[in-house]
Amino acid sequence: MRILALALTAATGLTLTTAANAADRLTLQLKWVTQAQFAGYYVAQDKGFYEEAGLDVEIKPGGPDIAPPQVIAGGGADVIVEWMPAALASREKGVPLVNIAQVFQKSGMMLTCRKDSGIVDPKTDFKGRTLGVWFYGNEYPFLSWMATLGIPTDGGPDGVTVVKQGFNVDPLLQRQADCISTMTYNEYGQVLDAGIKPEELTVFKYEDQGVATLEDGLYTVEKNLEDPAMVDKLARFVKASMQGWSYAVENPDEAAEIVLENDATGAQTEEHQKRMMGEVAQLIGSPAEGVGYLDPAAYERTVKVLLSGGSDPVISKAPSGAWTHDVFEASKK
Repeated sequence: MRILALALTAATGLTLTTAANAADRLTLQLKWVTQAQFAGYYVAQDKGFYEEAGLDVEIKPGGPDIAPPQVIAGGGADVIVEWMPAALASREKGVPLVNIAQVFQKSGMMLTCRKDSGIVDPKTDFKGRTLGVWFYGNEYPFLSWMATLGIPTDGGPDGVTVVKQGFNVDPLLQRQADCISTMTYNEYGQVLDAGIKPEELTVFKYEDQGVATLEDGLYTVEKNLEDPAMVDKLARFVKASMQGWSYAVENPDEAAEIVLENDATGAQTEEHQKRMMGEVAQLIGSPAEGVGYLDPAAYERTVKVLLSGGSDPVISKAPSGAWTHDVFEASKK
């Protein structure tokens, strides 16, 4: 919540619609590849919301070898999309990330198991099993969940064997794992597309298990919040981005088409992106304060989950200064 008073005072005096002759450049680093998970930003660009805000925004897709905190720490981005567990872990390790807006209000993370595995209750049935887990910062919610259950993650009859899962569903299809990590808006659909029916699956949503952590949020670094001009630029960016997200939720099929137009790889399909957009819309919600508002209670819940890691928690202490409402509030003016 900490922003230098001088920067905040000066920034709030600036108009959100710049009078500059040239658009202000800003770089956004996504957490993953071009897909409907990030539809709001592509919509904001396509519909001219960034241009209207006096911004020239470069949207950089992510990928399996791209860690957004490392990108912004190295000066390769002004803002990143990141999950809060990874952001807070990075902050504790020295990357001074600060949440300036929270797009996803709910978690889309799940463990998806074959029903014939016999897994019914995570408290008793995970022991001795093999579970597929994403890494590169995505493992933190899972590790916190297992710590909450008191289940070791180093194998053995009383623990779970962790398979380092690629960003696909192969371990479940090939029966290399009893359960795999999936997102409601992505990999779960891939399992269905592979021919497995919903009734053949058992799904454990992190939300239902009480171990959900906040996912896609917008983060910048502390030094940016000490610069009045940058605070103004960030506020305009947040305002235009939330316009994009609101439009995407109201027009999901069009938003999916815009995403496809921006997919340089040609790997995405119309059916998958439309389904993803429909699922993503359910995670955004409609906070009374507006799309992008970080609920302090949700932040505290995330911190509590991350601190519950027993002898090896994701973070060792409650962070200080890891979020601010100031940019979001400035974006409303």
